Amino acid sequence: MQTRNTFLGLLGSALLVSGMATGSALADTKIRAFAGGSGQRPDLMRKLFDQYQAKNPGVTIEMETGGATSELQRQYLGTVLNAKDPSIDVFMIDIVNPAQYAGAGWIEPLNSYVGDTATAMKSYLPAYASANVIDGKIVAMPAFADAMFMYYRRDLLEKHKIAEPKTWHELAAAATKIQKAEGDANLQGLSIQGAPIEGAVCTFLLPYWSQGHEFNDAAGKLTLDKAAAAKGLNQWLAMVDQGVIKKNVAEVKTPDTVNEFKAGQVVFAVNWGFAWDRFKDDADSKVAGKVGVMPLPAVAGGKSATCIGGWQWALSAFSKSKPEAAKLIKFLSSPEASKFLAVQGSLLPTALGVYQDADVVKAVPWFKDAAAVVAAGRSRPQSKDYGQVSDIIRTTTSAVLARTKKPDEGVAEIDARLRRVMR
Repeated sequence: MQTRNTFLGLLGSALLVSGMATGSALADTKIRAFAGGSGQRPDLMRKLFDQYQAKNPGVTIEMETGGATSELQRQYLGTVLNAKDPSIDVFMIDIVNPAQYAGAGWIEPLNSYVGDTATAMKSYLPAYASANVIDGKIVAMPAFADAMFMYYRRDLLEKHKIAEPKTWHELAAAATKIQKAEGDANLQGLSIQGAPIEGAVCTFLLPYWSQGHEFNDAAGKLTLDKAAAAKGLNQWLAMVDQGVIKKNVAEVKTPDTVNEFKAGQVVFAVNWGFAWDRFKDDADSKVAGKVGVMPLPAVAGGKSATCIGGWQWALSAFSKSKPEAAKLIKFLSSPEASKFLAVQGSLLPTALGVYQDADVVKAVPWFKDAAAVVAAGRSRPQSKDYGQVSDIIRTTTSAVLARTKKPDEGVAEIDARLRRVMR
């Protein structure tokens, strides 16, 4: 009897130790998150991770960064996820990527963790709610919004008594007048992105959309109006010939526009929301306090349109810590996290309610005007083959701007190639 009691006591002790070990293993969870490059503000994401860790003892979040552009990040994540590598649990993706990643089987749907689709997405701006839902399932959650804005030298427009231009023709005239009056050979009238990067997709779409045309229908099928597309590209080339846009526009990348505008070498500049803080806060900025923001001009007779951007958090289908990783995503896409990113980094919220928060308005007054621009922005084509869509548009647009292809030829090529992809 004593031997049996001793055995049961030892067995109980062993089970207790085993249970403690199992509990410890569950409590000590490591999550690895890919937080993109400098444009996604990994410094602020690290602070959010630290806040989450403080509220969830036992959870450790390791952060990985890399990729200066959206396409470089897409290439890297594609390599990791295609190999079914479980080392990354949570990753940040561009607004154009959810359909592509979900189609490849790389994303774990989030409904079982965040609830039904309608309820979970109702507080977000329409573009973000729809982009992150594929076949009725939530495949990612919004991190922060972005859009292309027209930045301009408010001091120069005031000096030369010029109103904010409403059309591209008016902008070209305003830029030409200022350039001549200033007499600075290095002063560009307008800076856009013409290098074969993701920004060139928007360079193609902006004048096209502003003519009132759609690039694709609700089912994702191509609806390109070739004459309107060629008109948009011809508009850019005309501005090059007028001296408004510089001749090597086909080499201009997003950071080039930011740095040249910041140096006082540009009157008007099309760029993303993050650029505002660079102009305002960078020690070497020569335009701090001199910058205005306005909606993008339209083609005469059309309506202003802008290219929506933004970043989403997704859960890897190959993660070994899905419940805890999904819990982290829920926090990162919350109003609390959005407010923090808005106040600390001027990162645009994905929910209208955060734009109206008193602390946000006080910290970033220009968000009052930004909300309407973002809410009315358009998303680049949502496609499971977005990598191909993007590559076709941006490389052809860059070739047209480099004048190695004529606008009509470039548009015909885009149309022919995309009709095989966007069926």
